[in-house]
Amino acid sequence: MFQVITQQGKARRGTFTCAHGKVETPVFMNVGTQGAIKGAVSAEDLKQIHCQVELSNTYHLHVRPGDDVVKAMGGLHKFMQWDGTILTDSGGFQVFSLAKLRNIKEEGVTFQCHVDGRKIFMGPEESMQIQANLGSDIAMAFDECVENPATHAYAKLSCERTLRWLERCIEARKGLMQEPDCVNPEQMLFGINQGSIFPDLRIWHAQEIAKLPCDGFAIGGLAVGEPAETMYEIIDAVEPYLPADKPRYLMGVGTPWNIIEGVYRGVDFFDCVMPARNARHGKLYTWKGTINIKNEKYKLDPRPLDETCQCPVCRKYSRAYLRHLVKAEEMLAMRLAVIHNLWFYNELMSRIRQEIEQETFHAFRETYVERLMTRL
Repeated sequence: MFQVITQQGKARRGTFTCAHGKVETPVFMNVGTQGAIKGAVSAEDLKQIHCQVELSNTYHLHVRPGDDVVKAMGGLHKFMQWDGTILTDSGGFQVFSLAKLRNIKEEGVTFQCHVDGRKIFMGPEESMQIQANLGSDIAMAFDECVENPATHAYAKLSCERTLRWLERCIEARKGLMQEPDCVNPEQMLFGINQGSIFPDLRIWHAQEIAKLPCDGFAIGGLAVGEPAETMYEIIDAVEPYLPADKPRYLMGVGTPWNIIEGVYRGVDFFDCVMPARNARHGKLYTWKGTINIKNEKYKLDPRPLDETCQCPVCRKYSRAYLRHLVKAEEMLAMRLAVIHNLWFYNELMSRIRQEIEQETFHAFRETYVERLMTRL
């Protein structure tokens, strides 16, 4: 399932194999929350920009159109016409970030839907059922994302509950994968490490979840407002306790420099809405730094966004034209900007894999962490 091909320090170059093919790692998962990338980007576009894994969300697809609808249409792969790997987030983060009213109990969480206000109950069994209906390749365990800052006492209780919920997810998945109408009997399950910003809780939780039969492990509850250095310290603390023969996934991260630092610390999977969201607001990534395409200085600029980039946008369009589209609020502006940013992220991961293979990743990190943070 997961094979580490080579390493430079903790940085790992590997492959991950699932029902819908092989994924080269480290990998960035392109976020299509509701079965589509915001910005009018289709599954065909994802192939063109070298996306390996598409990530969709359990909660959002449960609300609209309904996971029963997706199952009736043959599962999420057929529904959105994507034949690559799909990971579905469990819905835990959305429950705790979007729901204005929620009641957390051992059984699960009752909360108010952010779309129409109706009450929804979700626990480990419900999350596993929804993800089984979606038929993703990787299902995420249902967990509690505590608010930041949180007290040590509450974070400890939350860790313990998340561990019990993971055990219930594992048990529920066994039955679901054996049902005759199961959409994807080879669906895998990743457990999630929690513990807020407390290293002792993070380590204890990592040790406990590592004992359970999961196909991979994620580090959750970070990139939610804490300083980047704190996030890096937590990764450093947790990494030695996550099984070396299983993939590691840093949830919701992040910027190009965050990703490079995550790989440096042994992370294999990443996801974030940032490249698409920033693109829709005119913030675009290049190998020299970030561009705000709305700036006046690009009004008569005939150059592509990045003269070294081979994406479909940079091969055809000028900065001046893209600025015009953004200023005119044309829908095409969002589409082209999102395609460019996602291409950049996927190309970044390809470059990282190459640098690890050549044992030049540490030098790459020294050069590009600072350079990519530059505002042009």
